[in-house]
Amino acid sequence: MDFSLKKLFSLLLLAGLIFGCSPSKEENKSISEMSDDELTQLADSLAKKYIIVDGHVDLPYRMNVKGFMITKTVEDVSVETTGNFDYPKAKRGGLDAPFMSIYVPSRYQETGGAKAFADSLIDMVSRLPEAFTSKFALADSPADIEVAFEQGLIALPMGMENGAPIEDDINNVKYFFERGIRYITLTHSKDNQISDSSYDTTYTWNGISPFGEEVIAEMNKWGIMVDISHVTDSAAFDALSLTKAPVIASHSSCRKFTPGWERNMPDTLIKAMAENGGVIHINFGSSFLSQESQDKFEKMQEDLTNYRAENSLSSEDSLYKAYAKQYALDNDVYEDVEKVADHIDHVVSLVGVDYVGLGSDYDGVGDSLPKGLKDVSTYPNLIKELLKRGYTPEEIQKICYLNTFRVWNRVQEVAQELQSDI
Repeated sequence: MDFSLKKLFSLLLLAGLIFGCSPSKEENKSISEMSDDELTQLADSLAKKYIIVDGHVDLPYRMNVKGFMITKTVEDVSVETTGNFDYPKAKRGGLDAPFMSIYVPSRYQETGGAKAFADSLIDMVSRLPEAFTSKFALADSPADIEVAFEQGLIALPMGMENGAPIEDDINNVKYFFERGIRYITLTHSKDNQISDSSYDTTYTWNGISPFGEEVIAEMNKWGIMVDISHVTDSAAFDALSLTKAPVIASHSSCRKFTPGWERNMPDTLIKAMAENGGVIHINFGSSFLSQESQDKFEKMQEDLTNYRAENSLSSEDSLYKAYAKQYALDNDVYEDVEKVADHIDHVVSLVGVDYVGLGSDYDGVGDSLPKGLKDVSTYPNLIKELLKRGYTPEEIQKICYLNTFRVWNRVQEVAQELQSDI
């Protein structure tokens, strides 16, 4: 152990962090006086000490369309994929429980086959622990995640992004619960049979449909968290009025920073969700983080489209890819880790630290991730920023996983209560 690491451990012992004791004012002051390197080491140690739950990682769909590579040994962290998530990056960043997004594109609502497609992604996720028993474990509850954490395994809970696979059969709610689904995002980019979508302007139901009311009741009954990411404001408020358990937003951010964009949550909805006991998991995508970034990305897309047309290039041409990469850097289109912390700050200022978590949308927001949070190895960068802003280790622990566990455990309790009344 080198001297700097010894010094860090002495500071940690002084603050009582290793043993989970509450730090005194004097001990908090010692954190504020740490050097940048010491803060970096402390952030990394907290990322490894605490369970990190990410509410939304789109690995399953990436596995479906692009393939997935994993290293063969825990020790070898040099072999990585080009995606945001893989095993080496997750171990470096301290990610312990990424919710695997069983993402079902809205087109299946028109073509049919939504349930079969969801099943195929669930099958792929389920095979990972079978193929790599020393690396992954399925997880149906917070208790499962805790067991996996103690064993050094990455837990793989599953959430279904888009309720379309329920189709028109209410029995499919229980079916997907039995397959391991522990939250359902009611819809995605189009209105479906359950709910209106924030990306759609049709407003088919002006909120939740009559069938959607049955679906939410059934989700409560079996212990599936209701996810209000992607829905309209009216649908979100409908869900809050209908549910008997806390809800989540698995990968949404704050509309304060993106005025008028319904995909992010307004202050009124954040407050209502906190009153319900729920948690908003902050999305890391740059376009979720600021209006300025949205404007820059819109202009970039226009300019890049023109560049391809003028030079007779496709989006797969190496010349175009190099140009696009340099364009993004030259025009500073990406937000940064500080902006993610701003969103956390905003939720905390509105409703307190008990109602916010992490929902990166890794592998789901394309090339729009902020500087300092480009993949799952970088959670310590966010923890460091929170430490710099005065968050205590106990508050960071809540953000990393305790808030999500509280909701999830309560959803399970409500299900047991409802089933006992039958």
